[in-house]
Amino acid sequence: MRLDKELFRSLSLLGMVLGLIFFAASLTPSLMPRSYLVQGMLSGISAGAGYMIGTALTWLWIYLQLPIPKRSLRPARWSIGIACLLLCLAALWHATFWQNSIRILWKMPPIASADPYWLAAVAALTFLVTLVVGRLFRVACLLFSQWLARVVPSRLSKVIGALLAVALFWSIGQGILLRLALDAADASFKQADALIEDDQAMPKGDMKTGSSASLVAWQGLGRQGRYFVTSGPGAGNISSFWNTPAKQPLRIYVGLNNAETSKERATLALKEMIRQGAFDRSMLVVIVPTGTGWIDPAAMDTLEYLQHGDVASVAVQYSYLTSWMSLLFEPQQGEETATDLFDTVYGYWSKLPRDKRPKLYLHGLSLGAMNSQLSLDIYNVIGDPVNGALWSGPPFRSARWKAATSARSPGTPEWLPKFRDGSVIRFANQEHAPDQFAAPWGPLRVVYLQYASDPVVFFDAASAFREPEWMKAPRGPDVSPELTWIPVVTMLQLLFDMMIATTSPIGYGHIYAPQHYIDCWVSLTDAQISPEDLTRLKSLFAARFGMAN
Repeated sequence: MRLDKELFRSLSLLGMVLGLIFFAASLTPSLMPRSYLVQGMLSGISAGAGYMIGTALTWLWIYLQLPIPKRSLRPARWSIGIACLLLCLAALWHATFWQNSIRILWKMPPIASADPYWLAAVAALTFLVTLVVGRLFRVACLLFSQWLARVVPSRLSKVIGALLAVALFWSIGQGILLRLALDAADASFKQADALIEDDQAMPKGDMKTGSSASLVAWQGLGRQGRYFVTSGPGAGNISSFWNTPAKQPLRIYVGLNNAETSKERATLALKEMIRQGAFDRSMLVVIVPTGTGWIDPAAMDTLEYLQHGDVASVAVQYSYLTSWMSLLFEPQQGEETATDLFDTVYGYWSKLPRDKRPKLYLHGLSLGAMNSQLSLDIYNVIGDPVNGALWSGPPFRSARWKAATSARSPGTPEWLPKFRDGSVIRFANQEHAPDQFAAPWGPLRVVYLQYASDPVVFFDAASAFREPEWMKAPRGPDVSPELTWIPVVTMLQLLFDMMIATTSPIGYGHIYAPQHYIDCWVSLTDAQISPEDLTRLKSLFAARFGMAN
């Protein structure tokens, strides 16, 4: 076998046909609007997947010794090829309309063009890379097969050779390349996390995490931790809004570099909470941040206003990586940290007199929502439950969210389920507040805030071979009516959507709006607020975050 001959052998006809069909299909809309660069990469990989499937089917046909079409069918092959090219051109021409079907729904300015030439160039380059990788995989299959053919039957050697090639490429990709990429990303994010901006001064107040009186060192907080403890509304801002006295909210945060282990970081957080008097407040929130350690200000600023500042919140960092990378490649670190923090805080809180301790709530966004759910073992707290939890944008891997969604009442959509009578778990989105249930709240309240257009919530690997429930009618208010399920391609589209989910405007995709957080917090905490003040508060945050109320 000659290596150059295998690498530059002619292309598979069926592979090219399926590759072109997959390319055209990938231009249809999914959940997120895409730039030409993202769309080009998606289309190139989709074409590569189609080519791989066509080549595999051709190999299977030959392996089964089925009759091979005669050369007299060459005109038909040319006709099929031309038809596929025309399909791709039609899809490229239609791509602008498809992308605008999402943008118009999201009140984004429509694009004049999908940049078809640049898109096609990026797709061709991406496809070329996938083709080379595929050819290298074929070479590995043949090498293993030729070596095995000396000791086993020829047809068996081909099957075993293919399995060995899969194992080899999986090991290289998962054990070497991926590990190197993760290490490089981790080092890069770690450097960014340690960077202290010139205009970011250490807090001066004693009741601030990271101050000279704090048990938590300012340098170890990390970028997101420093932002969290120095941002947010002050007592003066809150008092001015309500025209009544307000308290200074307490924010406690422990970074990865503040202690060696997650248990030590949780213990340090508890000591800092006690020092600041967090358990003397009327409300305490245990937050699990996103992968980078970020805490959504839209969630916590709104709560601090609603509670007139009488709230303390605590969080511990567990990673430097972005949420989707942490979710896919190192989910155990977040679960361990979230569990250690909750167990530590709950252990102290549960021993306090019930009539004097604060109400205890949990919160997390994205990966933080999943890890926060994992930290709450219902059997450990059923005798003395927490008051509630607000989990926004729960990732598709969230087992508790998935179980509640699967057990939803018949006739309710997957993107806005109703779970039993609504006394324990409620779902909310842009158009539906969590109070729209007949039954009153029970002692433990859980709200899932999710948008139908959030790919982090609704990604499903099984969409490669079956249509997801959330795509069926009725669809969410922020999902394109042009979205169509296409085997394999839809799964790839959702995977790319998940990677760019935070590029959406606020109130769509994976960016949750303060107005919707306000509705959820009011329901969870029984906040006493008049309809006029509720509208005024939503308007304040809508203006602050640059969106329409």
